[in-house]
Amino acid sequence: MSPSRVSLLLSGFTLIAAAAVGSVAAQEWTDTVQAGRFDNGKMWTFEAPPMDYFQEAYGIQPDAAWFERARLGALRVPGCSASFVSAEGLVMTNHHCARGSVSNVAESGETLLDDGFYAAALEDERRIEDYYADQLVDIRDVTGQVNDAVAAAGEDAQVRASAREGALEEIQTAILEEFGGEDGGHVVEVISLYNGGRTSAYVFRRFGDVRLVFAPELQIGFFGGDPDNFTYPRYNLDMSFYRIYEDGAPYRPEVFFPFSNEGVSEGDPVFVIGNPGSTSRLQTVAELEFRRDVSDKAVLDFIDSRVEVLGAFIAAEPEVAESLDLRNSYFGLANSQKAYGGQIKGLHDPYIIARRAVQEAEFQAALASDSVLSAEYGGLIERMAEIQDRKRGYAAEYAAFLGATAPEYGSATLVRALYAFQLLASRSGGAPEEALEELRSELEAVPQLPESLEADLIEARLADFERAWGEDSPVVQNILQGRTPEGFTAFLLSSSALADSASAVEAIETGELRMTDPAIAVIQGILPRIGAFQAAMAQFAPEEEEISASLGRARYEIYGVAVPPDATFSLRIADGVVAGYEYNGTQAPAFTTFWGLFDRHFSHRGMDDWALPDRWLQAQSALDLNTPLNFVSTVDIIGGNSGSPTLNADLEVVGLIFDGNIESLPGDYIYLDEVARSVAVDVRGIVEALESVYGADRLVEELGAAVPAGR
Repeated sequence: MSPSRVSLLLSGFTLIAAAAVGSVAAQEWTDTVQAGRFDNGKMWTFEAPPMDYFQEAYGIQPDAAWFERARLGALRVPGCSASFVSAEGLVMTNHHCARGSVSNVAESGETLLDDGFYAAALEDERRIEDYYADQLVDIRDVTGQVNDAVAAAGEDAQVRASAREGALEEIQTAILEEFGGEDGGHVVEVISLYNGGRTSAYVFRRFGDVRLVFAPELQIGFFGGDPDNFTYPRYNLDMSFYRIYEDGAPYRPEVFFPFSNEGVSEGDPVFVIGNPGSTSRLQTVAELEFRRDVSDKAVLDFIDSRVEVLGAFIAAEPEVAESLDLRNSYFGLANSQKAYGGQIKGLHDPYIIARRAVQEAEFQAALASDSVLSAEYGGLIERMAEIQDRKRGYAAEYAAFLGATAPEYGSATLVRALYAFQLLASRSGGAPEEALEELRSELEAVPQLPESLEADLIEARLADFERAWGEDSPVVQNILQGRTPEGFTAFLLSSSALADSASAVEAIETGELRMTDPAIAVIQGILPRIGAFQAAMAQFAPEEEEISASLGRARYEIYGVAVPPDATFSLRIADGVVAGYEYNGTQAPAFTTFWGLFDRHFSHRGMDDWALPDRWLQAQSALDLNTPLNFVSTVDIIGGNSGSPTLNADLEVVGLIFDGNIESLPGDYIYLDEVARSVAVDVRGIVEALESVYGADRLVEELGAAVPAGR
């Protein structure tokens, strides 16, 4: 599935990792390496659609109406992208985007994630609780309002950051009122582009009645499992269908993307419309170096350990794991494991960092050549480098505290202990009852985990401490008190009131919980470092944000919209061509077919990741095995693009984005299209599967009857 960044929380402080490469190696390359025209990517905004570039590159002449149809046909669902694909409100997205929805609508005794779901009739479509889809209906440039508020705030970075937040909130509230307020069926998001160089207000129409229509079995929706994730050739039917309803009836959208009957051929231009999550292409080389050496390294170490813990528990206790929905947590972590691994590997490539260094040098030269810009923005890159050097002093804390308040990845006992310490300290300090109640609610909401899983997660946290500070460090030895990690874990689970959710609640209610509880003692042992770390990050963050915003404005002044901004999980249109590529000493084809799908099954006989569902084995003779199933293109995508439609120049669906190849993972910080590819389900494979495997005639007829609005 498409790469996504993992946010790991420390008591309200979010550590979002990135990556990097050595500047010395870069300097050795800079005499021969050149920056590319599209190193910052091709995730174009709808505020500044690349009309001239599309004509130059592909010989097409899209007008404003074309881009409006492209925008209105696209949707955003929680964490993913989607699109309208019929006049009756049918919506297409990925299976991996719909997994939670499939579990949501399952009735007692059903195993829809494994068996799949198809609503044979309209009345069988199942509403998904607490779910929505957003359509971008208006965009407003509010850059001037935001910049004026920041400029009036003076020079202090924290005050300026606060002024910016206040301005964004005011803008959001005012525009929402225009659309009927909180009950008007709309939401407003203020999007920062170019690190604050431009700010836009996005108005979404929110659809709250979304129903599941079709989802294949997990085994075919995630065919190849984690081994095939971020690889190509691929053989996945990673697709699902929803329907949007309004007033109890299917919604009739003004615009939708009809399915193409012909599909695409190698060399054809294609366009992907979706919501790429985040990129770091405007970060400085120093920031990338910090990511490589400190933050991303820490995140990958953390993910590696938790994948091992969750994987072992799922294998040992599959039924319990399923009841806790641990498979989805595991899939998410395993996806991030490959994503971070690929990003870090790319940042150790001297060629890549050299291109970034050359690009940065060209930007600095452009600043220096303009006295006005130099006076305002000169020295910012050096200031950012100095902050990264200061942050390196907290490398151990980055590694030690990742995921400290995430019980599914950390330890429920220690999460409770963190809240309990805050609760007891606040109570003794005379905090108001409302504050105490909030902490009490947080503590009581921490779920109870099976004892064996909880023990492994405690040991994993102790291993984090040892990895960060060293086995013989005073911090670690003070926690263990002469015990081994295994012995300390057993002691903690047998003696702490916080090891069990019921006893924790009872101890709080009776007032018997004390600071002497052994789990709270762990928190007290690391508290000085937590406090110093949070204080430092609270200082660094606004400084970095201010410098990044200034650099964003400087880049915007020099390059304008010719260089797209970083991804922000806001709607973009990206372009490319269908193309295979060289890999592993051979050639990856532009298309895979159903022949390859069955070959994977039979070649890996007995291996679960490539085992086809029985329904597919029974339908083998009915399938046209020559039908394209997946294809690759040079389109620029990143996490959040999952579920994006791949369209031809007539805005017809030719595919459905679901992943990138392993070579695309450095796309977080640079776009290179030599071998980086986006991977899509071919529209012809979707229709063939619906018709020949699932007998979903109702859907096939609806998709085949699609006629684009206004044509």
